[in-house]
Amino acid sequence: MKSRNTSTDAAAMAPSTLNLFILTFNCAKTFINPPVFAAHLHGALAEQNTADLPDLVVFSLQEVAPLSYAFIGSYFLNPYYARFGEALNLASAKVLATADGDDEHASLSAAAPGRRRPPYTLVRAKNVGMTAILMYARDPTSIRKIEEAECGFGAADMGNKGAVGLRVTWSGQADEAASDKTTELTFVATHLAAMEWNLKKRNANWRSIVAGLTFANPRAIVPGVFPVDQSAPTLDRAGNAPLLPTGDSPDPSEEEPDQTPSSEEEEEDDTHPLLAHPQLPTTDAATLAALQSISVYKPTSHLFVAGDLNYRIASTTPPPSSTFPSFDPSSDHHHTTFFPRDQLTHERLANRTLHGLSEAPVSFGPTYKFDLLDGPAGAANEAAVRAGNAVNGVPEVPWRFAPHRWPGWCDRVLYLDVPAWVSGANSDEGEGEGVGRGKGKGKVGVEVGAYDALPLMQSSDHRAVYFRARVPVLGEAEMRPPTAGAEAEAEIEASSGEDGDGDGGGGLVDPRVRMPVPVDVHAWERRAAARRREVVVGWTAFVWSTREGAVLLATLLVLGVGSWWLLRVW
Repeated sequence: MKSRNTSTDAAAMAPSTLNLFILTFNCAKTFINPPVFAAHLHGALAEQNTADLPDLVVFSLQEVAPLSYAFIGSYFLNPYYARFGEALNLASAKVLATADGDDEHASLSAAAPGRRRPPYTLVRAKNVGMTAILMYARDPTSIRKIEEAECGFGAADMGNKGAVGLRVTWSGQADEAASDKTTELTFVATHLAAMEWNLKKRNANWRSIVAGLTFANPRAIVPGVFPVDQSAPTLDRAGNAPLLPTGDSPDPSEEEPDQTPSSEEEEEDDTHPLLAHPQLPTTDAATLAALQSISVYKPTSHLFVAGDLNYRIASTTPPPSSTFPSFDPSSDHHHTTFFPRDQLTHERLANRTLHGLSEAPVSFGPTYKFDLLDGPAGAANEAAVRAGNAVNGVPEVPWRFAPHRWPGWCDRVLYLDVPAWVSGANSDEGEGEGVGRGKGKGKVGVEVGAYDALPLMQSSDHRAVYFRARVPVLGEAEMRPPTAGAEAEAEIEASSGEDGDGDGGGGLVDPRVRMPVPVDVHAWERRAAARRREVVVGWTAFVWSTREGAVLLATLLVLGVGSWWLLRVW
């Protein structure tokens, strides 16, 4: 009887949760087809057979539009964003209508959401170059505060590759004894360096995110502590960033692999800068804490990272006649036999990237790279296409894997679970990470309900990946580390070693206690300079490479010739 009361008390004390849905998709610089996207999105939203729609929906989009549009800004991006909002509201309206038994509104037609208030409202859209993040809320008033961050690590720090972040304070339902509870969530959308051989560069890109993706100007947070930055952008082709990262990781010619050192040298070079203690101009604890509070590893915030992370299953391109993964469960080459070669998993567990983050089990097949075919001939799914098979009411797209790229799990969603010092967090013995994590006895954590990929669509050579979870609504006081300084590091390091969660991070300090790399105190200055370069590049590309630019040039030419003729006549 005593244990039953204890279980009841624990359930009563459990925090409320936020229903969260995250989707990452490389759009291939092309408009999506809203009804098709909505059909597949509906399949994901309705997967749990409930009308309980997510409280927050976050889309991480890469290559959302052509480079010129993306560099110029939101005016040219709004039509691309609008199609995702349309698809989301079409899908969610059908979920609600189906649950209500309203067959009239249950179809995925453009008119359906217009007859009643759309289920979701876009609360913020933000981009850095071609990478964008869109946040939708069921109840926009539940969001109390929004902060933005961006960093580029393309050529000269520009955003052809980069990361963009949103940090929100979300208010849940008021409990009986207190005012509305709030929790803070940080979302990062990113697109890392491409190509099989750029493994070290992808790790360096993540290091740049940790250093440079700040939600306030570091020099404004600690005025007078740091000098004005006078340095030029650092062009680091090999991805070896200095101890104080500059936030840059330029994009070299992706068709020419770098000259890489031996494997032992590579591991040493890749590990030492990430784990070394930073040599900052100050070691004042209050200053370091203030800088960390504006970074992605803010100790009192949940963290989610989604994007085209571009980690592959090999460091070289596939030789001719290579065996590729199969989606046939009976095949000896089923995709599950290829996933152990996944670079991201190896690098994450070795603490060289995405420090401290967890990932639900990956049971879906590769998400890249697909050649889209015009007909069934030669397609990997030829039989299904010829049979007229459909998924979510949409005919299957004929495809085959691109022969010059290893198929890989490029598109991923990861999260930083509730810290070990929160009461009851991660306390179950021997329980690994993954779907259902956080459901154990007396345990507080992110409960992953789904982690899967959408079917292939005609507009992209990637598959979208979605993640659905319940996030505990924990306030700042509950999330804050219990002690400070060396005592905290020793305490958390000891608990990490006893965690038994299969992360491979035993004995490593939680990044919310000690960051893997320091904050770049000049991040905002570098980003402002890079943004000016983006505007110049964007308008130049717009004028010379787009239909609108051609019309503009033709108009200017006509005006010029007409003016010259009038001057001659007069």
